[in-house]
Formats: sequence, structure tokens, C-alpha cells
Amino acid sequence: MSDIERVKCLIIGSGPAGYTAAIYAARANMAPVLYQGLQPGGQLTTTNEVENFPGYPEGVTGPEMMMQLQAQAQRFGADIRDGWVTKAELKGDVKKVWVNETTEIHADTVIISTGATAMYLGLPSEQHYLSLGGGVSACAVCDGFFYRNQEVVIVGAGDSACEEAHYLSKLCKKVTMLVRSDKFRSSRIMEERVRNTENIEILMNTSTVDILGDGNVVTGVRVKNNITGEEKDIEATGFFVAIGHKPNTDIFKEELEMDETGYLITQGKTSKTNVEGVFACGDVQDKDYRQAITAAGSGCIAALDAERYLAAK
Repeated sequence: MSDIERVKCLIIGSGPAGYTAAIYAARANMAPVLYQGLQPGGQLTTTNEVENFPGYPEGVTGPEMMMQLQAQAQRFGADIRDGWVTKAELKGDVKKVWVNETTEIHADTVIISTGATAMYLGLPSEQHYLSLGGGVSACAVCDGFFYRNQEVVIVGAGDSACEEAHYLSKLCKKVTMLVRSDKFRSSRIMEERVRNTENIEILMNTSTVDILGDGNVVTGVRVKNNITGEEKDIEATGFFVAIGHKPNTDIFKEELEMDETGYLITQGKTSKTNVEGVFACGDVQDKDYRQAITAAGSGCIAALDAERYLAAK
């Protein structure tokens, strides 16, 4: 038999959204309990430098920022815990959540900030340079600044890939875009935008074979023409992956409304889901912006929505 604990506000997931929700909920005397999940601190813990978050004129590392946000939440009394949610029954006045398959939580409100996971190609060299922060990224807006006046490669064929390629073209000397098939998956207008950008070279029917480097940083990309089988090396200091994100929402499939990809659907400008008393913030419901600052803002909204929900009851 599992232990049962009753809480006012349960926050599932950490990162800028979860920690910000915890700060606001704690200051509102909601005594929030936050479970950090499988990746405490979220995606930013894999980011070496964060230079676009207000308040850090010299920049800050992702792990350092997450430690500071956690400490700030704890300062106001938020209960930050290790562990991850394995099951949820959210419909009804009492929200039931199981943590690590052992602890049963009964919550008056639940804030979901489980984030989304960037999809990668899975190449060993890709993961090597990603872990080092040495030239592999899944966010052009986050990291493009570091590649000013350099040559980069981006892989992807959807709207997001086109948007990121166009963004990089404003910063980089040259952007080589790899499209695996003979056509884009993006809208026509986005395809035309990248095709009409002078410093974007598009290689159709082209796959990534390997990420080249000196062991510390990326120096190039080996690609293969899927029709001829011919391989060649492209000089580049950055490799951007734009093949999509997977929201971490599998355990909520039977409970909450989500789109075809799995992003939780929230109502208008609020964080409200289709279940009363359950709120969503950060990348788990944001497939358009996916920035630390927007995630933090949505965490604030979720805490305020949860506070008003409890007050109305």
C-alpha cells in the first residue's frame, strides 16, 4: 500500500516554468510541492551559456541558473523533491498522482511543467559534441549568437527548420540546410523564404553521416546524397538539429486534451487545461517559442491561475 499525502499545490517538473510557478505559489502561501522529474532543471541544464535571459548581463550557465531558481523557490518555502510522476488521475476535485510508483499525492491543484525533449539524429558524434556544448544545438534562437559570421549546418524540413535556418542566416556567413527527402514538409511560404535567402544553401535528398570535430568542438559535417550514395564533408563550426520536439506528456494522455503531437492545450491566454484545477506551463504547452523567459512567464501565469482557482473554491 502506498503512502498518501495531501497538498494544496503539486508542481510536476522543474525548469524555468516549474521553478517560477513554485516561487509564485510559495509566496501566495500555497505550500507547493515540486517534483523535479528525470532531468532536474530541465533542458537548460544541458546548455553551457545563457545570454538572453534578463538580469544576467555577463551571461550564466544553464545549470547555474537552474540552481539559483531552485534556491529562490526554496527560500519562500517551496518543497523541492527528487522523483518523477509515474501515474496520474486528475479528473475530480482531488487530483491523484503517484510518484516513483510508491508515494500517492492528493492535490487540490496541479501545475504541469514537464517540458519537451528535443529530438536528435542519435549519432554518437552528435551526442558527444552536444554533451560538451561544442557545436551541436537544437535551438538556433538560443545558440545562434555564438556562431556569428561563421558557417553552420542545419538539418530539418519543417516550418521550424525553415524558421531557424532563416534566423541563422541573419547571423552566420553561410547556412547549409540538409533535407533528407526530395521535398520540404514546411508550408510553401516558409520554403520560399529559405530558398530566396542568398546565404542559405539547400541540399535535398541529403542525410547526415557524421559530425566531424577535434574532440572538443565541431569542425564539419559529413553528408551523403541519398540518391547517388556520394559522401562529402562540409566545413562548419555549428550543427543545428530542427527535426522536432516531443512534449513529455505520455502519462497524461487519458486525462488531458492535447494536440496531435502531444502538447497540452490551454485555454486562451491562461494556463488552464480542460480539467479544472489542472494547469500547464512552459514547453509542455508551448510549441512556438520554447524560450527560458517565456517558460518562466507561463510558470507565473500557472501559479496565479491556481491561486485564483483555490480562492474561488
